[in-house]
Amino acid sequence: METTIVLGGGLAGLSAGYALTKAGKRVLVFEADSSVGGLSRTIVSGDFRFDLGGHRFFTKNKKIETFVKDLMKDELLSVSRKSKIYLRENYFDYPLKPLNSISGLGLSVTTKIILDYGKEKLTALINKPNCISLEDWVISNFGKTMFNLYFKEYSEKVWGIDCRMISQDWVAKRIQGLSLGAAIKNAFFKFSGKKIPTLADRFLYPCLGIGRISERLKEEITKNNPVHTETTVRRLIHKDFKIVSMEAKNCDRTYTVDGERFISSIPLSSLVKILHPEPPSDVLHSASSLNYRDLVIVAVMVNRQRVTDQTWIYIPEAKIPFGRLHEPKNWSPYMAPEDKTLLVIEFFCFKNDSVWSLKDNELTDLTVRHLDALGLIKKEEVFDSLVIRVPKAYPLFEVGYDMHVKNIISYLDGFKNLHIIGRGGLFRYYNMDHAIESGIEAASL
Repeated sequence: METTIVLGGGLAGLSAGYALTKAGKRVLVFEADSSVGGLSRTIVSGDFRFDLGGHRFFTKNKKIETFVKDLMKDELLSVSRKSKIYLRENYFDYPLKPLNSISGLGLSVTTKIILDYGKEKLTALINKPNCISLEDWVISNFGKTMFNLYFKEYSEKVWGIDCRMISQDWVAKRIQGLSLGAAIKNAFFKFSGKKIPTLADRFLYPCLGIGRISERLKEEITKNNPVHTETTVRRLIHKDFKIVSMEAKNCDRTYTVDGERFISSIPLSSLVKILHPEPPSDVLHSASSLNYRDLVIVAVMVNRQRVTDQTWIYIPEAKIPFGRLHEPKNWSPYMAPEDKTLLVIEFFCFKNDSVWSLKDNELTDLTVRHLDALGLIKKEEVFDSLVIRVPKAYPLFEVGYDMHVKNIISYLDGFKNLHIIGRGGLFRYYNMDHAIESGIEAASL
C-alpha cells in the first residue's frame, strides 16, 4: 500500500493524516515535540489547563465547521466573546462601543479620528493609495490618528519591527473586510459584523481546551496509523525532483523511512534546509531571509475564583512588556478548579533576546508586578506559575517576504510527490479553520 509521510503534527498535518486514515490509506505522522497540536495545544499543569495564547474556533466555511463538530461531538461549547483594549489607563470595549470610546478618549480625540478617516476616504477617491506596509494600510483604512493611537505600538510590540517594515499583506488578511467605517457601523447599528471574523461575538471552544481538537485527530489516526512524537526529520532525500525517503531521529536513534507521498507542515525555511541534495543557492538564500516571531507564555495561578469576565485583554502600550492576556475560565469553566483561576500572558519576542533569556522566576516576577500595577491581581494571590517558550510561533511578514516565499514555492512545486500545507508550511497567516482545510485538501490530491 502506498505510504504517505506527514511532517508536522499541528492542526494542518493532523487533519491531513486524519483524512487519509478515514480514506483507508497508510500514513505516518512525525512531530518533533512531545505532544501534538503545535501552537494550538493545551498545557496541563496539575488541576489547571491553558492554551498557548488562547485560540478560538470560528469559520465561515460550513464544511470545516461540520468537520470539527463531527470530530468533537459534545465536547464543544459556544462561547460569548468579550474583549477589551487597555489604553491610556482605560479599558475600551472591542469591538468598539460608541459611548465607551468617546468617554475614554474624549470628544476631541474621537472627532479627530473620524475626521482623519473621512480625509483618507476622500483622498482615496482621487488617488488610490499604494499600500506596501502595515502603516500604509492602516492609515488608508483607519486614518493617522487611529494608527498612532493604537495600531503602531501594538503592531510593533507583536512583531518587533517598525510598522513601515511590516508587509500590508498581514494586516489586510488578518482583519480582512474591517475598516473604521465597518467598526463604527457595528458599534452603532450592529450590522452584519458577524461575517467579519475579527468582529465575531461568539465562537466554538472545546471544554478542555483547544488542544483537544488535535488530540481527537490523533486518537482517530492512531486507530490504524502511527503518530510519532519527539521525532525530528533530519533529511529528505530526493532524486529527479521526487522525494524517495526521509531520515528521522528519535532520542539517540536515527533511521530511514521510505514513502511515496510527502506532506509538509513544518516551517517553510526548515523544509528547504533538510532537502538532500540541497536546493540551489538562491532558494537557500530565500529560506534564510524568512524570519519568525517567537513567543513566551507566562501562566500565573491565582487564589481567586475569577479575575475578569473577558475573553482577551489587549495591551498595546510599550511601557507594559506583554501584549495580550486571557483568563481560560472565561472560555471554559473546566480550565481551573472552581475556587481558583489563572491568567495567561503573552510576551512576543525573538529567541535569545532580553525577554526570551530571562529566567522563569524573573519572567513570573515581571508579569505579576505589571498585573498588580494594572489592578488585576495582588502579588500575594499568586501561588504558582508556569513558563512556556514557543520558538517560531508566527511567520514574520516583513516587506518583501512574498518574493522569497514565491521563489521557494516555485522550486518546491517541481517535486512530483511533495505537498506543502499549514501556516508555517506555506508561510501564511492561517487561522485554525484554514490550517485544517489545507490539510484536508492535500490529503485528497
